[in-house]
Amino acid sequence: MRSKRHLWVIALLMVLSLVAAACGGSDDTGSDTGNNNGGDTGTATKGGTIHWESEEFGFTNGFDPTGEYLGEAWGVLSNLMGRGLMGYQHLAGDEGNTTIPDLAAEDPKISDDGLTYTFTLRDGVKFGPPLSRDVTASDVEFAFRRIATESLVAQYQNYYVGTIKGLELGKDPGAGGIEGINVIDDKTIEFTLTKPTGDFLYRLAMPATFPMPEEVAGCFDKAGDYGRYVISSGPYMFEGSDKLDASSCKTLKPISGYDPTKQMILVRNPDYDQSTDEYRENNFDQFDHTINTNTNDIEQKVLSGESEFVLTPTPQTLRKYVQDPELKDLLHVEAGDRTWYITMNLNAPPMDDIHVRKAVNWVMDKDGLQRAWGGPTVGEIAGHIIPDTMLNGILDDYNPYGSADNTGDVEKAMEEMKLSKYDPNGDGKCDESPECQDMLEIGSNVPPNTDMLPIVEASLEKIGITLDAREVADAYTPIQTVERQIPLSIRPGWGKDYADSYTFVGFLFDGRNILCTGNTNYSLVGMQADKADECGVPYAGDIPSVDDAIDGCIPELGDARVQCWADLDKQLMEEVVPWVPYLDAAAVWGTSPAVSKWEFDQFSGTPAWSRVAVDSSLQK
Repeated sequence: MRSKRHLWVIALLMVLSLVAAACGGSDDTGSDTGNNNGGDTGTATKGGTIHWESEEFGFTNGFDPTGEYLGEAWGVLSNLMGRGLMGYQHLAGDEGNTTIPDLAAEDPKISDDGLTYTFTLRDGVKFGPPLSRDVTASDVEFAFRRIATESLVAQYQNYYVGTIKGLELGKDPGAGGIEGINVIDDKTIEFTLTKPTGDFLYRLAMPATFPMPEEVAGCFDKAGDYGRYVISSGPYMFEGSDKLDASSCKTLKPISGYDPTKQMILVRNPDYDQSTDEYRENNFDQFDHTINTNTNDIEQKVLSGESEFVLTPTPQTLRKYVQDPELKDLLHVEAGDRTWYITMNLNAPPMDDIHVRKAVNWVMDKDGLQRAWGGPTVGEIAGHIIPDTMLNGILDDYNPYGSADNTGDVEKAMEEMKLSKYDPNGDGKCDESPECQDMLEIGSNVPPNTDMLPIVEASLEKIGITLDAREVADAYTPIQTVERQIPLSIRPGWGKDYADSYTFVGFLFDGRNILCTGNTNYSLVGMQADKADECGVPYAGDIPSVDDAIDGCIPELGDARVQCWADLDKQLMEEVVPWVPYLDAAAVWGTSPAVSKWEFDQFSGTPAWSRVAVDSSLQK
């Protein structure tokens, strides 16, 4: 059910063309309108409370915008709590992938050489309680000073470090300490880049760049801690923000509206001025996101009208939505721009052997994994890394480890295993190697991971690998910590950061971006001996790198850029083999009848919270 949408690529190409023109060049691209499954449904009703329950928050950095890298968190931050220089319209499809000025009054002025961007802030945008003051250019600068602060673990800092002149990792450089960021006055800020960067406006629409008040955010120098104190510049704020004593760092106490173990409650920000914001509708009065570890209970509450939203319903609930005429219009299947995958650590035995990694790809029952998620409704079986929609369909038919029925090819897997150092007797299994017995695997303790695990175990046993499977509430932290040396994880998925394939490969496979903690290159592609030593792990040696290939794609424009990323995808699948990609995923949300208006946010892959609405008369 994948929507063959191509226009969002054109949105990026328009930005690339803008910079190319500034540099004296041009870019001539065609367009293919494709199909768009998005769009709003229903009529907005004002007021009421949104209820959304999930098994976990899953935050990667405690909701601190500087390092938070979870799509669901981005949906809340960008729709409800923050306003970056650039933003999105919070729509589905092509429109939802196009940046617009948000905190900025208009598009920036770009120098002829494409290196300098000058923004003017719009009037009337304020931080909410307890500060209730104007947002200034210095607050934007401070967000970048936090990105530069290594202890805060800005998980996607590589979009900015090395791109903005003088922005380097270390300690907070202080006001004016980043050469390429010039605060001209309260309303004007200028960025100077090291090289023309066609997607820079997209990078300025990400939550780490949203303005942050130094008098509060500056009190925290440890990753994630500011998440309990986030001061809103958007239409909603943490409940209890007005009770925060921000007179000094010592008087700060966690805001009551967010408890990372229980719930997040947002209420309207009294200092928000709707006249400054033409894109957010802000229909409801309150937003409650609550942790409920009982998946069945979550889904039953949505079906009964006690709650309004469920992400990726379990197969049994999905069938109800699909088969019940009264429910089918309440199932929203959108283009997800996301791949779910099994990650393999190239520095941890036995996954340090490419033949083992290829054998795992050959033997995996992807049909079973798709069924564990709910069948074809939730996405097509993936044959490679980057979602097909992001490559304009260039690799639609590419699947180097495919089998006729997608249940795996044991014979080819065993032939590959025979080439491995972990199969000393050459029987196609690594059952005589201790590294293959009770191999550590990290997964989540909720569906669909719990339903996937037996399928993965049964597949790997065919080539002699048994698992010591650890199903935990927080599976991302272990695999993001290099010293843990996790060989395999069935937990990860990756959605685009914005409408360009660099947002897949730049973070997931660039060896220069490996962090000892908060790492997103889980497979450690391109890891070098000095980084292994820094992170306190033995170095397996000869880990392949695609850094040069990434650098070769970055300056490309138009169709050549898309083709370059497609070629790199093939290189990764054939010469590196870091993953078993198994699902080219749709974004699937089930709602209750009380949701009077639905809209999807293509940027975050979540409901467009700033546009959805609930009819309180239909709530129970």
